[in-house]
Amino acid sequence: MRACIALAAVLPVAGCAPLGAPTIALFGAYFPSWLASALAGILGAVLVRLVFVRAGIDDAIPVRLPVYVCIALGLGFLFSHLGFGR
Repeated sequence: MRACIALAAVLPVAGCAPLGAPTIALFGAYFPSWLASALAGILGAVLVRLVFVRAGIDDAIPVRLPVYVCIALGLGFLFSHLGFGR
């Protein structure tokens, strides 16, 4: 019973790591990696939209904003996973 209580008390902090937040050194300042991932996702979604417009697919998308937001999120998460391992 005590082992279950101890496990329940420790389990919420199991994901904490003493490594700190991932940062990128740019021009002498440290920027969080999520900022770079968000920027990469937004730029990737803009490039995907340009490809869709040139291919004529953009006109066939019924709800563009959620589609491009999901593309930006997916590319941002992919960049974060491949670039920083998170």
